Amino acid sequence: MTLEPCNHHGRTPPCAEALIDAGVARVVVGVADPDPQVRGRGIERLRAAGVEVTTGVAADVVGDLLAPYVRHRETGRPYVVLKLAASLDGRTAAPDGTSRWITGEAARADAHRLRAESDAVLVGAGTVRADDPALTVRHVPGRDPLRVVLGKAPPDARVRPALELTGDLGEVLDELGRRDVVQLLVEGGPTVAGEFHRAGLVDRYVVYLAPVLFGGDDAPGLFTGAGATTMADVWRGRIGGVTHLGDDLRVDLYPAERSS
Repeated sequence: MTLEPCNHHGRTPPCAEALIDAGVARVVVGVADPDPQVRGRGIERLRAAGVEVTTGVAADVVGDLLAPYVRHRETGRPYVVLKLAASLDGRTAAPDGTSRWITGEAARADAHRLRAESDAVLVGAGTVRADDPALTVRHVPGRDPLRVVLGKAPPDARVRPALELTGDLGEVLDELGRRDVVQLLVEGGPTVAGEFHRAGLVDRYVVYLAPVLFGGDDAPGLFTGAGATTMADVWRGRIGGVTHLGDDLRVDLYPAERSS
């Protein structure tokens, strides 16, 4: 097993009971289920029935795989993935506003895999007005996520139908969590990206870096808004992986205080 077997009736009968009925003698659990309806009850039920239970096996690996589920169950909010794409000198578009395409086909296909893996994808109304994205899954097989716009989208925007939300970002995440959004992919422009980053609401950064140099300071960067004013205040994270995608690089980055 990876997650603790449940001991309650939900969409399916209790997994712990099924294991007992099947005569399983030993169960290996990666991580305990943080769901309030479980939280050790499945393990207790198995042990009470004489089943040997070993916990914490490959917990780091399992924890990474189940991080979105755990985040949602512990906080009621979705696990937030912020997707960014930039040149090697940190620029996201040309001074005239053009941005297609900084990255190559392999990186764009990988970004669509992220969409397919996510329950919802979020952008700001400014990005909708500027780029008119569809936010659908096209380059890989998979289902389209719920499309979320911060603010109001134009009536004829390709992103429609979409859920339009306003207000504090924490309240936005609370609402999405209530709608059973377990993983949220934020694809907004530098304004939305900066707001999520500075609020400390990002669980994982996925940064696509292209072998491109704009060579100046007049092109927009990854974030807008005020940043750290001194080295003592800079945000520091942990690189979880680097992947070659054609000529581009994908860097998976996590906040330093979080393991996944």
